[in-house]
Amino acid sequence: MSTAKIAGTKSIPLELEPGVYYYCTCGESLNQPFCDGSHKGSDFQPLEFTITEKKKYAFCACKTTAKAPFCDGAHKKLC
Repeated sequence: MSTAKIAGTKSIPLELEPGVYYYCTCGESLNQPFCDGSHKGSDFQPLEFTITEKKKYAFCACKTTAKAPFCDGAHKKLC
């Protein structure tokens, strides 16, 4: 399995409307934290997730969270 590119070392705070979204798991998307198709030809697939409540969410940019697509603070352990 390939290793994802670290797209950032801080969470990405965004307020989202209810709906279905696709989280970038490869780290190559230019539209972080969302998938833009940059994973094509790799082992990665976007992670589909559903937002049911409009509010601010913190998304993982380092791609090492255990709670994808949401940040769990794993970026604090990166050098």
